[in-house]
Amino acid sequence: MLTLLTAAVFLAFLEPVRAVEADRYCLRGRNWGFPGNCQFATRPQCLAAASGTNAYCGINPRYAAPRRR
Repeated sequence: MLTLLTAAVFLAFLEPVRAVEADRYCLRGRNWGFPGNCQFATRPQCLAAASGTNAYCGINPRYAAPRRR
């Protein structure tokens, strides 16, 4: 029972990390720090948010960087 509880708590903490890594595009500009607002799964979503502002869209560096083991 203790093992199952420990596993559930561990997985609960991993889930938010996956959600952050899954977002592929970042809204960037003068008003955003690096890497920007990285909550967009698709480029059209990001471009819609950037429309009418001085912001632009780029690939999330966490997504673009190769993973090393």
